[in-house]
Amino acid sequence: MTHWFHRNPLKATAPVSFSFYGVAASPAANKICNDLKAARARLLEMFTDPTCNPEIMKNATDSYFSLLQGFIVSLDGTTQENKMRFIQNFKWTDTLQGNTPSAQQDAVFELVSMTFNVGLWYSKFASRLAGKENITETEAKEVHKSLRIAAGIFKHLKDAHIPRLITPAEKGRDLELRVIDTYIIQCQAEAQEVTIARAIELKHNASLIGALAFETANFYKKADHTLNSLEPDYTSKWRKYFQLKQAFYMAYAYCYNGQMLLASDKCGEAVRSLREAEKYYTKAESLCKEYRQTKGPGSTAKPSEQLFFTKLGGLIKNTLEKCERENGFIYFQKVPQDPPDLELKASYGLVEPIAFEFPSVSPQCTPEVYATFDLTKNHKDDKAKPKQEEEVKPMKEPDLKTQKDTGCSIS
Repeated sequence: MTHWFHRNPLKATAPVSFSFYGVAASPAANKICNDLKAARARLLEMFTDPTCNPEIMKNATDSYFSLLQGFIVSLDGTTQENKMRFIQNFKWTDTLQGNTPSAQQDAVFELVSMTFNVGLWYSKFASRLAGKENITETEAKEVHKSLRIAAGIFKHLKDAHIPRLITPAEKGRDLELRVIDTYIIQCQAEAQEVTIARAIELKHNASLIGALAFETANFYKKADHTLNSLEPDYTSKWRKYFQLKQAFYMAYAYCYNGQMLLASDKCGEAVRSLREAEKYYTKAESLCKEYRQTKGPGSTAKPSEQLFFTKLGGLIKNTLEKCERENGFIYFQKVPQDPPDLELKASYGLVEPIAFEFPSVSPQCTPEVYATFDLTKNHKDDKAKPKQEEEVKPMKEPDLKTQKDTGCSIS
């Protein structure tokens, strides 16, 4: 399952020195600035370190965000904005917009942009782990959990922090509502894929698998629809991924619906359901080719080459042949012209994001130390105008090594 998931690139950022030249008027204030610089650099390194795991990532994020909160949360006992919030300029690229960054002189912009990358990292970690040969049950649970954490991070940013930005995100930027909604939906859908694979392996009943597949297809349909009003230049490839996944899981839903109908002696309807599954599977194969040929940001998934994909084709073919054979020998039922309605509603296995919270403010950021930051002193970036046309060097992400495909089976 090495290339099962589509992944957009990480956001890239310009270096930040946190050198406030006289503004930090005490040793403790200077230490906060130096620690911020070091913690930021370490966190950025972790995004591209192939040995990084969720525990290391959490330590790195807590270290940086607890200090950064000292520039956002009010520390003087008033309801006024933290005086340090707007002192530093930050530049970040967007996952769909190439290497030209957006810039804002706002610590909240830094907080949400860096945290967005943390969400991306969890989704990429899940993708790498899912690509392992002979993935264990514990690792499969970690994939599932990581995708739910990613969804929770994106949701928390959308609900609590992006609305605090002074400058709203431009159309198609990561912090714009349609884009971040799409990331939330994608992570939930992919986590449900893990649930489906587990349910199939444990041979759960067809009604549960069919319902989960139908719900997952609807997730992908919603993700595709969320992007339809954005520019195709940077969304077409991502949308093709959602479309092929929707068709794939509709094929699964109709396949297992056909099994349910056959078990209920509704063989004619079962035949029609399996033919619909066959139609959606063929559509998914075609969309896989279109997806590979579509230009756009992100790594190219190769779902049609995965055993989990090809096994469905065989399952549909064999089940359809069985239904047609039984209908010709036993049931003699008329095959409906229209496909059956999928009245499938999953009662179990539906994925919800894991709630995310930022760490509390670092103990270093006391009111006494805060008072020693003197904004009347000149700061070299105070009058600097952000040059948004300057490109930021993209992050070099680790390559995905192709592993032996075990068809999403868990050892």
